[in-house]
Amino acid sequence: MFRLNRHDLRFPTVDRASPEGLLAVGGDLCPERLLEAYRHGIFPWYNDDQPILWWSPDPRAVLFPDKLHVSRSLKRTLRSNVFALTLDTCFREIMTQCAGPRPQYPEGGTWITGDMLDAYTRLYELGHAHSVETWQDDRLVGGLYGVAIGGAFFAESMFTRVDDASKVALVKLVKQLQAWNFRLIDCQQFSPHVSRFGAEEIPRSTFITHLHQALTLPGRRGRWAFETV
Repeated sequence: MFRLNRHDLRFPTVDRASPEGLLAVGGDLCPERLLEAYRHGIFPWYNDDQPILWWSPDPRAVLFPDKLHVSRSLKRTLRSNVFALTLDTCFREIMTQCAGPRPQYPEGGTWITGDMLDAYTRLYELGHAHSVETWQDDRLVGGLYGVAIGGAFFAESMFTRVDDASKVALVKLVKQLQAWNFRLIDCQQFSPHVSRFGAEEIPRSTFITHLHQALTLPGRRGRWAFETV
């Protein structure tokens, strides 16, 4: 396993990752290192009692915006307008809610450590990280957050307090990203949940090719707001 130097932002090539996708350990969560990691298809994921662990799994779960699938029941929810959606209005609160506890993670999402919360909030303040908020009767009931570089969005986590709240957030975000000419949404690990929206598993090498192409596009750094889509 490659051990990172705090004074060197470089990562090893992703083909050196373990079969599980673990590539490196250590370093820090400064904005420069996080952005360097994402540009190379690498992300941090670790528990409070572990050092910082950096991953690049193979295969990779990716949602191409033009392949978004929306079920008929979710389309009915979208048409009902029972939720209001915003972008980048309470990023830190979205991360806090994603940290749990949630029904599927009753003990909380321990990978969203205090250091992670501070690091991604800093990325948000610098205009690189973004959140989608779902509201019902002026109450925050769902949302998600991630990192955007060039034409790539790296989805990190989501939460819901009301049925379909996070699903609506994802669909609205994907449609907006499609309108902005984003090329891919990195879902990291494949799951039945993301597959319902059209996410697919592709080889890591193919993902890296798509990622490099997406990174050639101009980015949208700064605070986001929904446009008519």
